[in-house]
Parts: sequence; C-alpha cells; structure tokens
Amino acid sequence: MGAVAGDTGRGEAVRVRISAKADYAVRATVELAAAGDGSPVSAEALASAQQVPHRFLEAILRDLRRDGIVASRRGAGGGYILARPADGVTVADVVRAVDGPLVYVRDQRPSDLDYSGTAASLLHVWVALRANVRAVLEQVTLADLAAGTVPQDVRLLVADEEAWENP
Repeated sequence: MGAVAGDTGRGEAVRVRISAKADYAVRATVELAAAGDGSPVSAEALASAQQVPHRFLEAILRDLRRDGIVASRRGAGGGYILARPADGVTVADVVRAVDGPLVYVRDQRPSDLDYSGTAASLLHVWVALRANVRAVLEQVTLADLAAGTVPQDVRLLVADEEAWENP
C-alpha cells in the first residue's frame, strides 16, 4: 500500500501508507494467532520470529493491550496472548489500535473535509478510497492470516497482475 493516491490540489499528496508500526503490529498479532493454544508468547520471541526491533515491539504491544487486542501475563511463563479470538480481530482493528484512522487527507478524516467549486467532487474520491481500504482490512482476520489465507474478495484483487505493479 505505499502508492500515492492523489494530490489535494495544494501540492500535498495523499498516501495510503501502512506504517512500520502497523506492519509490525499485524505481524506480531498473527504470530500470537498462530500460537493458538493460549500460551503466552514473550515479546522477545515475537520480535525474533518476525525480525522486528524488540524495544519498538514492546511499545506496540502496549498500544495493542490498551486497545484490548492483546493481554499480557506476568511471571516466568509470561508474555502476550490475544485478548479476543483471532477470527474476531481484523487487520483494520490492529492498524487502528496503533495508528488511528485508516485514511487521512492532510491530517483529517475524509468526512471532515470541505471542498468547493471544481474540487467539490474530490471529497467523494477520498471517501471512496477510505471505503475501499476498509473493505479489505475489515474483512481479513488474524485467523485468516495465521491459516495462510485471505478471503475470496482479497484473492480476486491480488489475482490481477496490475495490482502488483507500481505505475
């Protein structure tokens, strides 16, 4: 997702961008979903399994715990577990927990923007962009990813060779 989606007309590009923080958060929670037996997994083990910086992952796990996606257990056998079933946690849930809303234009939600004149219909483009990002990220669950699959709608999108190209 790091492609420029358009220009606001003021020289400020709008990007659909998945941050390193969100990427690491999804990868760590998929590791927890794959563990599946309810045994806590240490932050060190998660960081090692996904080759992410341990200290950065600790901060991410705090955000995920605050949002009720993971729970922590203290002690010798402590670590992190999913706080909810993996089939009830979407990629969108994880991204929002660490980065906030999925799509921003000039640091605002598309629905909070106001355009006038010839640019008025641009608002519809930004809202449609947000709707499409949500349509993908809200249907893919951690259970899907841990099982090595994605829903049919997502498979159809990536079956198009052009989806893999950056024009």
